[in-house]
Amino acid sequence: MTAYELAQVNIARLKAPLDTPLLKDFVDNLDPVNADADAAGGFVWRLQSDEGDATAISVFDDPWLIVNLSVWRDTDALTAFMYQGRHREMLGRRREWFERVEEAMTTLWSVPAGHRPTVTEAENRLLHLRAHGPTPYAFTLRTSFPPGAAGGTRGADRPATSPA
Repeated sequence: MTAYELAQVNIARLKAPLDTPLLKDFVDNLDPVNADADAAGGFVWRLQSDEGDATAISVFDDPWLIVNLSVWRDTDALTAFMYQGRHREMLGRRREWFERVEEAMTTLWSVPAGHRPTVTEAENRLLHLRAHGPTPYAFTLRTSFPPGAAGGTRGADRPATSPA
């Protein structure tokens, strides 16, 4: 039987460039929050550049979007990290730094243990969620599915079923 982990992506649209005073507190807290994540129970992996974060990694070819892509043991581990400590404080301040966006900016999906999702895979999962709502292929914390319900990474860069 295949063991599964939980991949998550969230993107945000910046209100200003990262090197401006408006984003100073956000940028100053990136390393500490990432260190908290790395040490969190159930944390497996996160996308990062040589600088140790993912702020320079392009998503949807949009310079105003930043991406956070990570893998966790399960939804309980992810939720425990998200809503405690420094991350919770930063989450509470997100409207200071990021534009309010109507479309889904976060999605989750199951991956076979050891799989490290790509930005392209994450973009496709997020687009699928936007088009179809929560499914085993791409879901939310509020509407989740059991690990492996979508067949793991089969067709990791496209949905298991084509859009109608």
